[in-house]
Amino acid sequence: MLPQEFIRRKRDGGELDPADIREFIAGLTEGAIGEGQVAAFAMAVFFRGMSRAETVALTLAMRDSGSVLDWKRLGLDSRAIVDKHSTGGVGDKVSLILGPLAAACGAYVPMISGRGLGHSGGTLDKFDSIPGYDTAPELDKFARTVREVGCAIIGQTADLAPADRRVYAIRDVTATVESLPLITASILSKKLAAGLRGLVMDVKFGSGAFMVAVDDARKLAESIAEVAAGAGVSTAALLTDMDQVLGDSAGNAVEMAEAVAFLTGRRRESRLAEVALALTAEMLVLAGLVADAEAARALCRRKLDDGSAAEAFGHMVAALGGPADFLARPDAYLPKAPVVRALLAERAGIVTGMDTRAIGLAILDIGGGRRRAEDKIDYSVGLTGMIRVGERADADRPLCILHARDEEGWSRAARAIRGAVRLGEAAPPKIPEVREKLVRLARQ
Repeated sequence: MLPQEFIRRKRDGGELDPADIREFIAGLTEGAIGEGQVAAFAMAVFFRGMSRAETVALTLAMRDSGSVLDWKRLGLDSRAIVDKHSTGGVGDKVSLILGPLAAACGAYVPMISGRGLGHSGGTLDKFDSIPGYDTAPELDKFARTVREVGCAIIGQTADLAPADRRVYAIRDVTATVESLPLITASILSKKLAAGLRGLVMDVKFGSGAFMVAVDDARKLAESIAEVAAGAGVSTAALLTDMDQVLGDSAGNAVEMAEAVAFLTGRRRESRLAEVALALTAEMLVLAGLVADAEAARALCRRKLDDGSAAEAFGHMVAALGGPADFLARPDAYLPKAPVVRALLAERAGIVTGMDTRAIGLAILDIGGGRRRAEDKIDYSVGLTGMIRVGERADADRPLCILHARDEEGWSRAARAIRGAVRLGEAAPPKIPEVREKLVRLARQ
């Protein structure tokens, strides 16, 4: 396989042979394929696309560029190895709840998560707000935690899908990030390297999502579900609303605090509960632990109410280096912002909508996210008590409680959030949290 001929074939709209795709990715991993050739390949795919068969071959080649966990060899029922992935949003703390909840219900969840991207928060950044929690453990420690606790939420290690890291870095600087086949292969190669048998996708749409239009979200959901099934992983994809902040909070430590409050039963915001239960239920069905989503939801509620899910969370945190008593005393460990004050609307009115992306960017702007890869995050900043669409903002009901490192940052974020929340005289029609579901089963 000559790399230039391989690239030329895709540039001219031809179908790539799976063996050639494997050889190209192997050369990339070993350093035999240069960055210019990877960039040219990515651009050719961006304009010409890929068939389902090509995308499956690319996904498997990237998966096989590093270690692939074999849970059966580790003594686990491989049918119950399931995971979830979200396309990202503002206040999306579902993974923090879903992993331990699914584990409490009998699933095994080896979750490979990411950091914040643009206006959206990252699961790993939220866990980094816990002192000592190791988001990059050795594979043996990761596997042991999954086996003993039922779940482990970590980042991509050097051993898992290393080709994806190189391809993504090049896509990021060559304006090819939005390519649907490359997005699909990037997401799935890491998930498949974790040895999954089932995957649930949370594909978000709306003002706070990367796919704003529901039609674009649907195309991505279909691509991921069909390619995953073609690669041997049964997949359910849910299209969920991101036209407002999910839950009561957005930020790192404040979202971790909300997740702990949810698991321990102190506070369960209704929209967050609906999305978390819907996704966890689909995981349990794919794992074969329950017959249908209704039975799965009932099981989830029992495991939340009897404390089993919270217990699994606490064990996971301790197993990965965090405080053993974190669940009981989160306030003793999570960082707190120096300036915490209610943000009132400039006039009274009913919230008719919000620019959720602008709210996420406001948090990033005061240190809650990264402008550049090397930037340090202030885990304490963010917002709590976020008002919801349909609620009335007035002197007794602030838009939110803003957490900032200083007065200047608080004022800057306040201006942005006031500008992002739209007020009117009447509540708009309620939008369901889950718009659609599609399921693609792998051939056994």
